[in-house]
Amino acid sequence: MPIIPKDQLKALIKEYNLKDPKDIQEMLKKLFGDTLQEMLEAELDHELGYTKYDYKNKQTDNSRNGYSFKNSKIKLWKSRS
Repeated sequence: MPIIPKDQLKALIKEYNLKDPKDIQEMLKKLFGDTLQEMLEAELDHELGYTKYDYKNKQTDNSRNGYSFKNSKIKLWKSRS
């Protein structure tokens, strides 16, 4: 049984206009980036004990100092070009 049902794969192919492995790699980078960002924000919410804009429930001196964009140098796989 596949991890992702065929109809969902077809929808992803259509939504991201996937034509070749490079398109797939770009889509995966975006999906992984968005997923990792959400995971890190949830971890910070848990660690600090309050959500990003919920200052009323802040009961700690530890606080959010903002964030900046980072570029990843990770390649998901080697291309055969």
